[in-house]
Amino acid sequence: MSVEAITIIMVIITFAIYTGIGWWSRVRDTSSFYVAGQNVPTVANGAAIAADWMSAASFISMAGLVAFLGYDGTIYLMGWTGGYVLLALLLAPYLRKFGKFTVPDFIGDRFYSSSARAVAAIATIFISLTYISGQMRGVGIVFSRYLQVDIVVGVLIGMAIVGFFALLGGMKGVTWTQAIQYFVIIIAFLIPAGAISMQLTGNPIPQLGLTGSDIVERLGQVQVDLGMTEYMAPFTDLSMLNVFMITLALMAGTAGLPHVIVRFYTVKSVRSARWSAVWAIVFIALLYLTAPAVGAFAKYNLISTIANEPLEEVTEIGWVNKWETTGLLEFNDLNGDGIVNFTEGPDNEVVIDGDIIVLSTPEVANLAPFIIALVATGGLAAALSTASGLLITMTSAVSHDIYYRIFNKQATEKQRLRVGRITLLIALLIAAYVGIKPPGFAGEVVALAFGLGAASLFPVILMGIFDKRMNKEGAIAGILTGLTFTLVMIGLILSETIFGTDSAIMPSFFGINAQGVGVIGMLLNFIVSFIVSRNTEAPPKEIQQLIVEVRAPEMDEENEIAASKEELY
Repeated sequence: MSVEAITIIMVIITFAIYTGIGWWSRVRDTSSFYVAGQNVPTVANGAAIAADWMSAASFISMAGLVAFLGYDGTIYLMGWTGGYVLLALLLAPYLRKFGKFTVPDFIGDRFYSSSARAVAAIATIFISLTYISGQMRGVGIVFSRYLQVDIVVGVLIGMAIVGFFALLGGMKGVTWTQAIQYFVIIIAFLIPAGAISMQLTGNPIPQLGLTGSDIVERLGQVQVDLGMTEYMAPFTDLSMLNVFMITLALMAGTAGLPHVIVRFYTVKSVRSARWSAVWAIVFIALLYLTAPAVGAFAKYNLISTIANEPLEEVTEIGWVNKWETTGLLEFNDLNGDGIVNFTEGPDNEVVIDGDIIVLSTPEVANLAPFIIALVATGGLAAALSTASGLLITMTSAVSHDIYYRIFNKQATEKQRLRVGRITLLIALLIAAYVGIKPPGFAGEVVALAFGLGAASLFPVILMGIFDKRMNKEGAIAGILTGLTFTLVMIGLILSETIFGTDSAIMPSFFGINAQGVGVIGMLLNFIVSFIVSRNTEAPPKEIQQLIVEVRAPEMDEENEIAASKEELY
């Protein structure tokens, strides 16, 4: 049986499971649609958070970024992992104790302002649309390869499937589906990683294979021999400034991502929110500690297979031929010598999309068809799980935070759900378009969303919890300043890709690229928020008292332990 046939069978089986879960947990009320009724068990929520977090950017793109960027690619590991710890320890418990549906809910009530709520909802939409575009790209790549169709057709197929799951079950269905998808994702990542590690290093544990063998030195030497930069040489693709700025943007952006924060609203209590974070960190670490090994193994395998080989023989290799069909792998014999020149710069004859690295690696390594199919299934699970959560976040921002809380407070459950589902369909169409024409790898597109989160929501959430003097005027001014600055800068720096200009209108912002410029937006947000809040009227006394209560311990130690046992078991 062919790889494609096995893949389709596995995808059908897993999708049938996801559909069954979605039907079982289908919703008829807004509480279940937005926050799963706030009764998700702790471990299940931890798995769902991990699946939501380990998007196409983590599963499909991160190892590819590490493979192509080498040392500089570790910014994604440091930024995303560190950012989640920041969110779990610094913000999540307090937000859950506040007890609202969404991030705009928190901002609207904390800053006693419908305008603040609306501005936060708009920021949520921009962040989520940017983030979901990377997921649609990942879904499209998987379908284009294993259905042997163009990437455009693959994205459209993915759009239909993502919409189906999100429309059916709302947050309740998405949460339980994601809990199952986590285990599909992690199995699909670890089994091929172990097999390739065994093949290249003789050790089935990827981390030990990477650190306990000479594979990195061999890869570095191969790249140098081909005229490429040594694999572990620092600051080659990115300057030291950009490495710092992107890492900080990813960390702060994580703590401002609405679709991740909302996960802490789906559990019963603050204690459950904390334990959900602990479980999620454990689950996430399994993939993040493996990705650097997969990146190095994949790059070594790829170079060894096609570099300096006759072009005619290379293009007859099965996996090469199939990936060429998708348009994500191309060979150009620039010097006409019939040999594949895989190097850097203008002499490079291999055009390879970094997002295919993880998906193609099992084929390059000649692993069993079942493992190849397993990776494809895991990639779909990763992209679908995050895309579904993002869609629910966007729909709640429009239907709950804008339509219901601002324009029509008498709206019925049925009306609110209808508005949410219409919003979901519109968001899908926009995300599919950007997924077809992305301004970078899936991981790079997602990094832009983190920059927007860092520049808009993170400062206001942080100051809203820890600064009693922070008021509605400061919050609104800060969000608008940070969001507007970052959106404009991203547009100018990536104008060549986004708007089709002959060259970038602004190559960088004083040396900072599009993925790192959100840090400047974040700093502007903090400064503007602080200055405006100190020069306008202080928040009402009841709001200041509310913040004191949110930061206070919830129960005495004895009751806390009893509640912990009840929630865990």
